[in-house]
Amino acid sequence: MSAGMSAGMSAGAAGEQERPHLSGDPAVNRARALIQAGEHEAALSILRPLAATLAAAGPGRADRTDIRFLTGLAAVRAAQRPGRTEESRDALLDEAIAALRAILVERPGLVRVRLELARAFFLKREDGLARDHFERVLAGRPNPAVAANVRRFLGEMRARRRWSAHFGMALASDSNLNAASADDTIYIFGMPFRRAADAGPKPGLGVAVWGGAEYRWPLGARFRLRLGGDVSRLEHGHSAGDRTSLSVHAGPHWLADADTELALLASLRRHLAAGEAHSREAGLRFEAGRRLSRRLTAQAQASWHRRVHTRSRWLDGPVTTASLAIAWVATPQLRFDALAGWARERTRSERWRNTRRRARLGVAAALPWGFTLGGGVEWRTTDYDGRWFLLTPGDVPRRDRTQVLSVSLFHRAFTLGGFSPRVAMSRETRRSNAQLHGYRRTRFDLGFVRQF
Repeated sequence: MSAGMSAGMSAGAAGEQERPHLSGDPAVNRARALIQAGEHEAALSILRPLAATLAAAGPGRADRTDIRFLTGLAAVRAAQRPGRTEESRDALLDEAIAALRAILVERPGLVRVRLELARAFFLKREDGLARDHFERVLAGRPNPAVAANVRRFLGEMRARRRWSAHFGMALASDSNLNAASADDTIYIFGMPFRRAADAGPKPGLGVAVWGGAEYRWPLGARFRLRLGGDVSRLEHGHSAGDRTSLSVHAGPHWLADADTELALLASLRRHLAAGEAHSREAGLRFEAGRRLSRRLTAQAQASWHRRVHTRSRWLDGPVTTASLAIAWVATPQLRFDALAGWARERTRSERWRNTRRRARLGVAAALPWGFTLGGGVEWRTTDYDGRWFLLTPGDVPRRDRTQVLSVSLFHRAFTLGGFSPRVAMSRETRRSNAQLHGYRRTRFDLGFVRQF
């Protein structure tokens, strides 16, 4: 980070909110004065014993936030001293992150604290976390100087980005693994027939694991070559519900301007079901992203893939998709997401050709006392082209209507290796005019997310 950017950020941040009142503790005031004089290590020598005493005393101390904030501020600035070893620099940044994070767990609306936390992550090159907090700072209506510097940070992270990776896992309880109808009777020419006793919904407990990595090879100031892959696995004890997906992609990525990115990627996918090859796909994917305003970003995607099945060859054919996602960071504590999507499958069999549409609204709120609450609702429609002989009234084409309600909760103060456990529940209901194709299912997931 340039000295000018650092100075501008510090100066702008000082006016971002009311300056802290002087503390009743002379040691805290002495540490504050040392920070203002640039004596950051000396300030830390005062603050560290106070923080240790604070931790031993527990909650209720009047200067709790003051001590933590000054510790974080001094550690961030001390980490930038020229000549410091990488090991000592990272140790100071970790100290700053721990102190600032502890404040935001209890008081997520403090923009100045979030700004310093974002800077600490930026200096440690943990750009994904830094970007999230910088965007939340922009939602806090900072003054123009701070906003301009934040956008410079975002631009620098975008330009220097090389490796990126993600990983997650969850324990998943599902009331209907096979997405089967609870109806036990089917009517053919008006006559009722009973289904097999074991054909209904099957509950189960499984494990979901997913991850991926990507490298952006620089081809110039604004062009990159993206190379990456993803894998996901849903395991339910070697049942028919087991699923594995593998994919790789490669292609050019263009940083069109300060707020816009475009990419065209060749993509290969492989799907397995119950341990056996199920289908493969090859095609192209176009991506576009743009920051529309200080608090609003948009992501668009379109793809075309040729799908080939190992056994169900009547399902072979091209799959075309398009989607638009909008994210609005309303405040540093509140984020809204919306998504609209469309897909078309042109299978060999006219009966299975379909058009799908989906829409989703979601919200995540960082609450006091360390809790983050999320929720969402999703609607999906699937309209088939061909007639569904015997299964639909009058043998008309099949129509499915699906709704998914979800809620999640986790506590930001509790982490395991930087990840916070999250409990999530979803309720999915599909209504269909085709017999035995409607269902209900409830899922409970215990997953792990990284918030800080």
